[in-house]
Amino acid sequence: MRLEAAARMDLIRKLWRARKLILVVLIPLSLLPLPLIHPTSEACCAYVLMVTAVYWVSEAVPLGAAALVPAFLYPLFGVLKSSEVAAEYCKDTTLLLMGVICLAASIEKWNLHKRIALRMVMIAGAKPGMLVLGFMCCTVFLSMWLSNTSTTAMVMPIAEAVLQQLICTGLADSQDDSETAEAPEDDASLSDKEENLDKNQLELLYRNDINECTKQELSTLSEEQTGEVNGVGLMANSREIIRHTNGHLPQIAIEIPNVKRVKARRDSQYPTKRDHMICKCLSLSITYAATIGGLITITGTSTNLIFAEQFNTRYPDAKVINFGTWFIFSFPIAIIMLVLTWLWLHCLFLGCNFRETCSLSKKRKTRREMMSEKRIHEEYEKLGPISYPEVVTGVFFILMTLLWFTREPGFVPGWTSLFEKKGYRTDATVSVLLGFLLFLIPARRPFSSSSSYKDTGDDDPLAPMITWKDFQRLMPWEIVILVGGGYALAAGCKVSGLSVWIGRQLEPMSGLPPWAVTLLACLLVSAVTEFASNPATLTVFLPILSALSETLQINPLHTLIPSTMCVSFGVMLPVGNPPNAIVFSYGHVQISDMVKAGFGVNLIGVAVVMLAITTWGVPLFNLTEFPAWAVSRNITGIL
Repeated sequence: MRLEAAARMDLIRKLWRARKLILVVLIPLSLLPLPLIHPTSEACCAYVLMVTAVYWVSEAVPLGAAALVPAFLYPLFGVLKSSEVAAEYCKDTTLLLMGVICLAASIEKWNLHKRIALRMVMIAGAKPGMLVLGFMCCTVFLSMWLSNTSTTAMVMPIAEAVLQQLICTGLADSQDDSETAEAPEDDASLSDKEENLDKNQLELLYRNDINECTKQELSTLSEEQTGEVNGVGLMANSREIIRHTNGHLPQIAIEIPNVKRVKARRDSQYPTKRDHMICKCLSLSITYAATIGGLITITGTSTNLIFAEQFNTRYPDAKVINFGTWFIFSFPIAIIMLVLTWLWLHCLFLGCNFRETCSLSKKRKTRREMMSEKRIHEEYEKLGPISYPEVVTGVFFILMTLLWFTREPGFVPGWTSLFEKKGYRTDATVSVLLGFLLFLIPARRPFSSSSSYKDTGDDDPLAPMITWKDFQRLMPWEIVILVGGGYALAAGCKVSGLSVWIGRQLEPMSGLPPWAVTLLACLLVSAVTEFASNPATLTVFLPILSALSETLQINPLHTLIPSTMCVSFGVMLPVGNPPNAIVFSYGHVQISDMVKAGFGVNLIGVAVVMLAITTWGVPLFNLTEFPAWAVSRNITGIL
């Protein structure tokens, strides 16, 4: 019996290891009767869509590899020609992303992002509440132009260095807390004082050892690189402190008053529970701020690009979505979400005493806060004076933003009106042009001595701002293929008529008001995206929601824009998005912390998006009417 049970468990373990391979094989085979029994274009397209969606949601194969499924199944089933499918994998947004990545590579190479982040944190100060708000503001700003993952990976090491300083100075400050807690009463007798004299002497010896150890730990931390600091290192350092202290006082510690508090502190890497709460709050605030910042610009996250390209492909006559209109709509959302998220995290982890945690007065600063500010200033001073490459990168950054805003602002003629032929120039034209110039402009200041510029690491005086290796290191090719697979699926749904068929099945929802349809779509998308990747979720839902809007005679933007934003709110689990995983890897937060805080952020996001789409979104996108560009698309699809 035992042998049979062991063999059965071994078989189960082997099946569990091979679960992804089994899923890859069984899903296409189990769904194959659909196109065989109903050999229509709609059924064949539905088969490809379901297989690709299951691969994406389960992540049985890499997302980029799963996005290639339509490239061979559509031609095999006769839905689209191979040349037509291939054309969907490289669109205007691909070039837009490539230009933005060139600028991001230059920002990261010359440490401009670190200078911006440290300067913003220096302005905010070291009070816990203001420190969290400062990091959130700089993360939101960087995430507007860089990917959420890159922003989180850039900012977290800086935040971790500040938290390290907070923890280490907290160990030193513990002696001050002990003195306050153990001060003798005014009416204590002289005999009681003499009785505790030996204990006080032992306690003083213990504190001196702690202080010496803390100083040694501070000197060790100052020599480490910021990027190498993590939760594991903190735990190892704290264990080293404990061993060192126990070596000096093996058994005398039991004589010290409040031994329970000291022992609890030894068993944890955090001096106090409040320090742990600060670490949790700051870590989670960075991943949430990266998500909020990605909402602001059309290039802030891949899901925004997917929506823009699929919308412009499905509705080519709708000239309403561009960098300017998206920014005007999403910027107030980000500001409101930033404030509400900060308040939510502050109340959840730091309490509601904002006067204590957010005061800018120098008189209210503790020694730990002053040491944290000193550490931030030291990190900033290490950057040295602003260099020539940083100035060039900053100029390109501002220039790209201005050209995007002024291309077609809507209320005044843009710079594209200077050209005779209209409709040829897009946001991708600007980003690719400026990205190309970064490969040409030398990183060294012209007509200057070798000592007047920052070392570029290259002996060539004409070395460019970025190289192809710099670009290739940051270019997310998997996202490019994933986005292309979404375009291919959308094209197949359009040509086969599947989107029209789906829209007809959703006609029973025609009795609901537009805001109710939008709310249901937002809640559904935000729930699914907690377990599936954001781009894959949006790629699956966009054709369905477009068909639903056309069937119900609702402006498609009324459902598509809120759903696109809510798909980014996968913030409750480490698998929800890469920034969550990065923050979770530092070891300050547990899954229960992420679920509790993320649930509140999710509700805040859905509520603010619904507020926006029913208020300032109505006149901006004319949402009260079913537009002509959607009417013509609907008639064409029916025919």
